[in-house]
Amino acid sequence: MNHATYRLHALAAIPFDLALATHLVVFALWYDRLPDPLATHFGGGGGADGFTGRVTYCIVSTALLLGLREGWWRLARRPALWGAWATAGFTGALLVLLVRDNLDAVDAGRVNSPLANLTVAAGVAGVFALVGWAVTRLVPKGDATAPVPSGLRLPLGASEVAGWTRATGSWPLAGLAVLALAATLVVLVLVPSPWGLLAFVSVAVFVPGLALARIRVSVDRRGLTVRPAIVSWPRLRIPLDEVADADVRDVDAVADYGGWGYRVRAHRTGVVLRSGEALVVRQTGGREFAVTVPDARTAAALLNTLAERHGKV
Repeated sequence: MNHATYRLHALAAIPFDLALATHLVVFALWYDRLPDPLATHFGGGGGADGFTGRVTYCIVSTALLLGLREGWWRLARRPALWGAWATAGFTGALLVLLVRDNLDAVDAGRVNSPLANLTVAAGVAGVFALVGWAVTRLVPKGDATAPVPSGLRLPLGASEVAGWTRATGSWPLAGLAVLALAATLVVLVLVPSPWGLLAFVSVAVFVPGLALARIRVSVDRRGLTVRPAIVSWPRLRIPLDEVADADVRDVDAVADYGGWGYRVRAHRTGVVLRSGEALVVRQTGGREFAVTVPDARTAAALLNTLAERHGKV
């Protein structure tokens, strides 16, 4: 990790350190003035309907901030640095406000949390986001990468058959799936009736995260195929007659595609597991598809050769 990269990751982690330190100091100073258990979940009217012991609450809230810190530290990218600060500000403010709402309560069942807390937390998030945007200038911009000139070919005899396959993974997406499970455990502790939310977390985050944590990319007589490494479905396939040209390009996951996973942008889609080398296929319909995979040059050369041969059949 070079100096600039280390600085970027450190700047993404700092707001969570500040939020955690503030929360723990407030919790320690007010510990003897808090009920046990605390009111930690509130209904639509602001009345308490879920409770957690003081020690358990401290452990869970600390784990939540540390989990978010770890996630943003791993996923840190210069254009999205403000997002790390906004997340830390919003989460930290809500936790501090929750402790304040419980302050000097004789009966946790009578604690109320006003909806204004969300407005306050959003305001803190906005301030943090501005700070995050400001400190972005402390991280130098990376050099723009130009595409490798097209025309890559893999020489094959008229009767030769060839195929290429490579499995590749993403630690951030695997970590996201783990964080989804951790969030599920947090919900189990803090929310009295969490089953609908648990289903949402599992389906919307854990399952796609697990499916994309490791993929297999193949090039053969059927064209380009991308699928999860552990199962054969779902899969994405671009047949040879839809391949106009294949190339290699370095991509930035956030700047070019807005994040990781299966990404959809105007006139282009991609399976993006990290920033770096990607196989880029320009389709006959004008769209572009990219997948980040090692040895993309070999894959592009073979795909061009097979597509060219297929067009002559």
